[in-house]
Amino acid sequence: MRAVVWHGREDVRVDNVPDPIIQEPTDAIIRVTSTAICGSDLHLYSKLYPVMREGDIIGHEPIGIVEEVGRDVTHISLGDRVVIPFNISCGHCYFCNEELYSQCENTRDRGKLPQAASLLGRGKGASLFGYTHLYGAVPGGQAEYLRVPQAHFGPVKVPEGPPDERFLYLSDVLPTSWQAVDYADVPEGGTLGVWGLGAIGQMCARIAYHLGAGRVIGVDNVPERLALASKYGVETIDFSAVDDVKMLVLEMTAGRGVDAAIDAVGMEASGSLVGSILQTTKVQLDKATALRECMASIRRGGTLSISGVYAGQIQMFELGDLFDMQIQVRMGQANVRKWVDDILPLLGDDDPLGTEDLATHEMPLEDAPLGYEIFQKKQDGVIKCVLKP
Repeated sequence: MRAVVWHGREDVRVDNVPDPIIQEPTDAIIRVTSTAICGSDLHLYSKLYPVMREGDIIGHEPIGIVEEVGRDVTHISLGDRVVIPFNISCGHCYFCNEELYSQCENTRDRGKLPQAASLLGRGKGASLFGYTHLYGAVPGGQAEYLRVPQAHFGPVKVPEGPPDERFLYLSDVLPTSWQAVDYADVPEGGTLGVWGLGAIGQMCARIAYHLGAGRVIGVDNVPERLALASKYGVETIDFSAVDDVKMLVLEMTAGRGVDAAIDAVGMEASGSLVGSILQTTKVQLDKATALRECMASIRRGGTLSISGVYAGQIQMFELGDLFDMQIQVRMGQANVRKWVDDILPLLGDDDPLGTEDLATHEMPLEDAPLGYEIFQKKQDGVIKCVLKP
């Protein structure tokens, strides 16, 4: 089969690789019909290369058709249309019973590398599709076919009819955004700030309005992202056109700040020369521009929700200020299956979240290297790129 394969920093190729096979009675094989490039895939492309290996198949946002199932898989059948959550969870361990599916005890990689990479010495969470040797080194979904471990629990059956893009984002974007908004705990009619208006930020804004937020303020500098967010009622700020985002947000909120803020950027943040220098010289492993602007723009007693991925230490973290301002902080990988029952009914005929206008680029799987390049460079107005095997 053909698959998107990692060969080195900023070097992905579409190669011939062996077809996946059933290895465990809880496995399934799906024929992938659509698979998306995620913002966190860019971390693999250019930032997390030390924990990748040449030949790794990447990607964690697939939808497709069931081709084969192991003997213990009963809730899906051959021919079913299914979305595959990006985290791999068993559904019955302690953490799965707590609906913390991203922390599944039975799929965690307990090897030496994940342990060594944990600054707190606690290892990493549940295995993820196509996402480094810290998270199980499981072959990913940017391929013609995908082996799905724990298929007795993970795959989500979706209706036939609507285009893939209606349901594809159940794999990651929609649950990640829903959890980010839930963690933000925006009061009814309150104001949410969203830093980063990529796919996650766009959906955070739409979900926040759907759940009762009164205002959403969005921060980015890509014209197409700002325009799309404005279409859904977001009050946008182009950070490249203002001297001080924090001061502008305070002016917009009677001097108090937003009730809650979501950092939907993570280590891909731009906008700070100092941050870039610190990251390049390894003094600080991640850029923290968006994170610090979020923290500085929240009202006292508000909430910070982090969905953007960070991998390293953040130097001079303003913990004392967060304490003084009584800011609550919540974060973490999305527990995908926890939110599916809330989201799936919204993906019917009305589509209030506007899922079908999120993808700006659709291209054959063979064009994946181009997709990664323009996504990383924010070229051609890209917000979300969907590959068609």
